[in-house]
Amino acid sequence: MNPLLARLKPYPFERMNALKADTAGNPAFDHIALSIGEPQHPPPAFIIEALTDGPTLAQDLTVYPQTRGSSELRESIAKWLGHRFGAKVDPERQILPVAGTREALFSFAQAVFGSKSDPVGILPNPFYQIYEGAVLLGGASPYFANTDAAGGFLPDYRSIDEGIWRRTELVYLCSPGNPTGRTIDKDVLLWLLDQADRFDFIIAADECYSEIYPDESRPPPGLLQVAREAGRTDFTRCVVFHSLSKRSNLPGLRSGFVAGDADVLSRYFQYRTYEGCALGTHVQRASAAAWADETHVVENRALYRRKFEILTPVLDKAFSFTAPDGGFYHWLDVSGDDRSFALELFQAHNITVLPGSFLSREAHGLNPGQGYVRVAWVAGLEACLSAAQRMVEWTLAQRK
Repeated sequence: MNPLLARLKPYPFERMNALKADTAGNPAFDHIALSIGEPQHPPPAFIIEALTDGPTLAQDLTVYPQTRGSSELRESIAKWLGHRFGAKVDPERQILPVAGTREALFSFAQAVFGSKSDPVGILPNPFYQIYEGAVLLGGASPYFANTDAAGGFLPDYRSIDEGIWRRTELVYLCSPGNPTGRTIDKDVLLWLLDQADRFDFIIAADECYSEIYPDESRPPPGLLQVAREAGRTDFTRCVVFHSLSKRSNLPGLRSGFVAGDADVLSRYFQYRTYEGCALGTHVQRASAAAWADETHVVENRALYRRKFEILTPVLDKAFSFTAPDGGFYHWLDVSGDDRSFALELFQAHNITVLPGSFLSREAHGLNPGQGYVRVAWVAGLEACLSAAQRMVEWTLAQRK
């Protein structure tokens, strides 16, 4: 077996299951799962109809799907990128459909690493653990850019030593961030683009939360948008990752795309022809319809906005936190042992949240996830409000 597999760490949800293994949630309450970022809002009805059209589905299932994706899907994605980010992207050369961002964020690293000795992949800390696993199995070393309260819960890329930048082959960005919900400023993205040119690395921007934000007039900026505004219309060294999971409440469809630098994507396409991960033709057809429609996305944002309007003043009574710029998480300061907090909350109220230390690593003298929990407000409003009220009451009682 590949010895690099031994470098992989247990996944956060495995650690959570182990933490809860010898206990049970209070049976007086129905269980409310707020630990996994799995959208529970209804998927668009027109997507269900597209997937259950018998004659069309029967035809779709009789052909091998194209790794590059259908022209209909790539053109739908290109139009969406133009509408959302003002980015003119060639659907023939600068877009590849993928089986959700998780699959692509991992496999992309396997196609990237290998040109430098002692390579490094830079990732935020806390982080989506796929980044770390991708770097480790790519034979590289992760460099953790801490996101803590002192830095406004954003990585301080300018403080990274030049020796690290020389070894860097790939930088993972997540904006809006998981779990902090903070958005990387345009000036930081521009600085990273200059660094990419200077030190020869690729920027992989995970933007799967970009379509969930509180102010309709202020959508979070994207990497391709910033590159275009800077005159980098070929998107050199830039690759973005988007998904229908959060945007369209379709996590089970496993559909997303990567877009950006045509030269990079041509090599990644070669890799993907061997990996054998083409989206089913029926998935491609439904996905093209989803990217072409914004009405359901606006309605979905309104549901999350309403939750945050109601939940924020409740949580303010017991917790310190920074309002997220996007996404559906709260990153709550629990002023103590985050693992004990999560376990005892589960025992007392049958609510599952994720300890922040399960999402981060100790780096540069601290573990920036310690003392925090991530709460994913993906359930219905009634369940979320009940959970928030009980969390606050229980927390205040514990402090007396």
